Amino acid sequence: MLQADIGLIGLAVMGQNLALNMNDHGFVVAVYNRTVSKIDDFLQGPAKGSHIIGAHNLQEFISTLKRPRRIILMVKAGVAVDEFINLCIPLLEKGDILIDGGNSLFTDTERRCKALKEQGLIFIGAGVSGGEEGARHGPSIMPGGNPEGWPHVKDIFQSISAKADNGEPCCDWVGEGGAGHYVKMVHNGIEYGDMQLICEAYNLMKTGLNLSTKRIGAEFATWNKTELDSYLIEITSRIFEVNDKDGTPLLDKILDVAGQKGTGKWTVINALDLGLPLTLISEAVFARCLSALKEERVEASLYLEGPKSTWQGNQEEFIENIRQALYASKIISYAQGFMLMRQAAQEYKWNLNYGGIALMWRGGCIIRSRFLEKIKDAFATNTNLKNLLQDGFFRDEISKTQKGWRKVISAAAELGIPIPCFSTALSFYDGYRSAWLPANLLQAQRDFFGAHTYELIDKPRGEYFHNNWTGTGGIVSSTSYNA
Repeated sequence: MLQADIGLIGLAVMGQNLALNMNDHGFVVAVYNRTVSKIDDFLQGPAKGSHIIGAHNLQEFISTLKRPRRIILMVKAGVAVDEFINLCIPLLEKGDILIDGGNSLFTDTERRCKALKEQGLIFIGAGVSGGEEGARHGPSIMPGGNPEGWPHVKDIFQSISAKADNGEPCCDWVGEGGAGHYVKMVHNGIEYGDMQLICEAYNLMKTGLNLSTKRIGAEFATWNKTELDSYLIEITSRIFEVNDKDGTPLLDKILDVAGQKGTGKWTVINALDLGLPLTLISEAVFARCLSALKEERVEASLYLEGPKSTWQGNQEEFIENIRQALYASKIISYAQGFMLMRQAAQEYKWNLNYGGIALMWRGGCIIRSRFLEKIKDAFATNTNLKNLLQDGFFRDEISKTQKGWRKVISAAAELGIPIPCFSTALSFYDGYRSAWLPANLLQAQRDFFGAHTYELIDKPRGEYFHNNWTGTGGIVSSTSYNA
């Protein structure tokens, strides 16, 4: 009987495409799905003529696998992952490897790694990015977990992953525990930011300049030949070209209510836990939440007044300024994302390779772009880089684009066009470059009403003081703490 190199559980579109991808690269794959009819449909449909083995129960499925057994779970994050792990455990032997290829929360991966290690099993949490197309033809894969498992899956993962222009696989070991899923989470957070920034550029051209859908699509196609060259800009330009059956743009008929599955929210929550100002991605998440208030927005539009929303100046100049604002804001988004990963690495004791992460994102994933090569170069030049804004290239790019960036934000305010991510990106930049911020007044307020203490500019950091502002509070102070 033919034995499988690897098993895959979960035959939704991502699972099916990964199985076909592995088959194309010479690996024998066994597949199982809780709804058995999906197995037969897959084998008689997309997998027909392949070497993929279908199993109708878990015992049969696991019996087909070579030792150490390697099993990828491509099921819904959360309870479903734990359920399948618990179903598989009694059928496995010490040294067998379970891999979660879904969008799991990194803390769940940490928990599963520890629990399975105690039972002699190896757990890997692998972030997989690229959507259906990436899964089929080459995704970006970000594996982490128990490092003992990496030598057993490295060949498969790097074979099926996307390849950078130099042929390097967009897959490498990220780190222990939940590191792989954490990096995928941040990837998705940056993806939220990128998408919202593109939407804001679209809004400025549609509402502010009253450009046609076709014209806006042409601008995005042109931008994709500049520093903004990326998968998301490319597909955006293509979206503008698609017409409905009546010949009008399909985009114009899509309801302006955005969905989300939670990875952006997880990124923001973690940033708050770590005390990091992940302002752009936070605004991107909140922009989706605001879009969901469709009925309230329609009602509010009838009675809330604002300025006229049509630009009266040089149209071509304004379009170029929008492009510069998009580029500058994108730099801030990635700077914040890598800043968050740096803090997480310190907090969770991970040894993250930031240049390597940029390399893994250069192909296959949703945020793949020319831009990432420069990030890889920045960390190759300075492995201790604290923030991308400290790198010479990115500092110069912001310097070149910030005049247009500021003009766009000023114009948007005058036109009454919401650009939450463009705006917060500039505010972060101005805050980050400020040697002084008005937080001294904030600390005085906190000490006044709550005796929370403050530090003094002429005293060593970490030495706290309290002032009896009211004359009645005495010298007793509250405990001081940081986020």
